Amino acid sequence: MGREAFCEARLGQQTSRGKALLETSDLLFRGDFRVVVPFKEMTSISADASKLTVAWSGGTLSLALGAEAARWAEKIRTPPSLLDKLGVKPESTVAVVAAAGKITGGDLDGFVAELAARGVKAVQHKPTADTDLLFFAIDRKADLGLLPKLLAALRPDAGLWVLRPKGSAAVTEADVRKAGLAAGLVDVKVAAFSPTRTAEKFVVPVAKRPGARKKAAARRK
Repeated sequence: MGREAFCEARLGQQTSRGKALLETSDLLFRGDFRVVVPFKEMTSISADASKLTVAWSGGTLSLALGAEAARWAEKIRTPPSLLDKLGVKPESTVAVVAAAGKITGGDLDGFVAELAARGVKAVQHKPTADTDLLFFAIDRKADLGLLPKLLAALRPDAGLWVLRPKGSAAVTEADVRKAGLAAGLVDVKVAAFSPTRTAEKFVVPVAKRPGARKKAAARRK
């Protein structure tokens, strides 16, 4: 979810000012003490006009978030689904490509099933000019060499998610970002895709899309 706030926190007898972060599946606080509270371990969640309070086996954490407290509580109670995090809408046209070949078994197979359940048009193996979002699953650094060919089939405003192995030395976050920049893309978002994969989103910069210069010139007139 990516929300953060500087606030005062209380955990048991400890109090501290620091940074609170609301992530996809965890609530974090970093100050004089640090704590990570997974959503799935919370036994109670409450909020009033000034603070958010959560309890779990590690104790009770209160964060003085002010008006944001109720919003954070709601986000924790109803976290976004994977497809929501990835920006997949029912009307989206989606391509899922695996560098290794067919998408069978594992997290990719389950992802395709989620797409079908939402009613989107999932185009496996072949992105086209109609594709809104391309999900490209890689397992090694050499797989990034396929990026130029895949991008050539997409329209300039389409989004590309690279799905890389989580915590693998075979292909790192730096490798993916470097390949994306070399292909003329910018990275705009990172999300947890599954227990074994991390998703990184890239897009063509708006200023570099066809017609961008003409539009800019028209606005200056």
